[in-house]
Amino acid sequence: MIVLWSAAKCSEFLGLEPPKKYTVPVPRIPEQGEAVKEPSMKVSGSSAIRCYAPATGRYLGLIIPSTPAGIDRAVERAHAAQKIWATTSFDSRRQVLATLLQFVLKNQDEICRIASLDSGKTMIDASLGEILVTAEKLRWTINHGEKSLRPSRRPTNILMMYKTNEVRYEPLGVVAALVSWNYPFHNLLGPIISAIFAGNGIVVKASENTAWSASYFTSIVRGALSVCGHDPSLVQSVVCWPQTANHLTSHPGISHITFIGSRQVAHKVASSAAKALIPVLAELGGKDAAIVLDSAKSDLPRVAEILLRGTFQASGQNCIGIERIIACPAVYDTLISILEPRIKALRVGSVLDASPSSPIDVGAMVTSASFERLENLILSAVNDGARLLVGGSRLKHSKFPYGHYFQPTLIVDVTPEMVIANEECFAPICVLMRAESPKHAVEIANKPDFGLGASVFGKVPSLLDWSGEGDATMEVAAGVKSGMVSINDFAVYYAVQLPFGGVGGSGYGRFAGEEGLRGLCNPKSVCRDRWNLFGIRTAIPKGMRYPIPDTSRGFAFASGVVEMGYGISLWDKLRGLGNLMRNS
Repeated sequence: MIVLWSAAKCSEFLGLEPPKKYTVPVPRIPEQGEAVKEPSMKVSGSSAIRCYAPATGRYLGLIIPSTPAGIDRAVERAHAAQKIWATTSFDSRRQVLATLLQFVLKNQDEICRIASLDSGKTMIDASLGEILVTAEKLRWTINHGEKSLRPSRRPTNILMMYKTNEVRYEPLGVVAALVSWNYPFHNLLGPIISAIFAGNGIVVKASENTAWSASYFTSIVRGALSVCGHDPSLVQSVVCWPQTANHLTSHPGISHITFIGSRQVAHKVASSAAKALIPVLAELGGKDAAIVLDSAKSDLPRVAEILLRGTFQASGQNCIGIERIIACPAVYDTLISILEPRIKALRVGSVLDASPSSPIDVGAMVTSASFERLENLILSAVNDGARLLVGGSRLKHSKFPYGHYFQPTLIVDVTPEMVIANEECFAPICVLMRAESPKHAVEIANKPDFGLGASVFGKVPSLLDWSGEGDATMEVAAGVKSGMVSINDFAVYYAVQLPFGGVGGSGYGRFAGEEGLRGLCNPKSVCRDRWNLFGIRTAIPKGMRYPIPDTSRGFAFASGVVEMGYGISLWDKLRGLGNLMRNS
């Protein structure tokens, strides 16, 4: 079935200008040398950013950070290129994206290796979290982007029946994106894909934590532009320290900002952007709940596999990762019995340095900065009555002592009042909570000040379901306060390019899908004459022309227009018409 579906979808690419081939030099990896023993990006006596592999501590190089003057130049170059790019056809833009997609697919091994080296994730996590989702965003934009950005016809009314109305989606100019470090390839390319298809230029600020790979990943996009005959300066990337980032977020040459990161930093970005009245889209992570209802009992083996993937993907450093499992009474103990041995068996390490006889399940964390906070969250929960069944602390790896590792953790009997149930962990920590009923599960899920994604597992409505359990599943999905929800799955809304974003403390605005693409445009409202050929257009009646000859009759005329256009009944409309005619 999947093969047939794929064959059918391939036909959507027919008629496009064929993708072009190109190459991009792969960054040189320094010879294996002494590891960076102190996990710091800062170098004493220098402003340079020190890059190292978080899985091993291996030194990767120094990056000279951008200065305010450098950011000015980047914005200026993007503007110059965007003026021409804005005039290109959708066919030309599709060719660039198809060329980029072809490169990504043919070079995915190398891209995954670079992303894994710079972020510590496994190759499997890179394939799913870097390549698959980027390929999907490219595919969706190639196939559906133009439809989303075509002029949108809008309805008229009786008074304006001689007008035709539409909304045109025009480029904003040069936009910016400040992206997080957990997915260095996808988070960089995602905003670029949408921005350039909408006709914009873009400046992306990559995280200092993954500065080493940012230049290579940017060059992949610039290479696609160049080989298709366009100015690669359309896409710019910068890496800088936080104090310099304010220059970008308040830059008068920037028309829109996409921010992916923490709530604490989002306040600073929004404050800075307000100086230049730059609109901000903020995606700030979450405390996503996976609710497992009693009606999922017969499906628990499959559900457990999804819960494990959703929790430990990218070592838990996933904004839509499963942060809490909320299980109802009939499935709670069974879930513990399934999850505990599986989590104990997880193998941690550097996948790029592991031998075939020592496979790795969970990679490193990008930074060790949160380890003390995580240990305190777990200790506090245990002191308040939770049970720690697996892990619970940082791991001093026997083979990679300078890597950033946290033990895969399972903590159960967590209650809604515990801090660990309310703070985002962003780590390989499986938190299990008990709910007494579906209603109680929703209450628990909605307690933290987050609302990004969610999952609900249980029976769904069907003609064969007379129990009402399917309806309960849908009621739970409706009751969870979140921007997105997957039913009987995890995070699949992103794999089909539905609008992505949250509510409450998880931010505001949406990227991905039609809403995300349109959000990078100026929605210009255009109203024009429908029958101009016949001379039918607006003319100010004699009694309403300045200076108004009789204001009383003028007011009566205006009242008649309103009543004729908006009267509730036919009689009201006829009465308005009469007033209009008597006072014209």
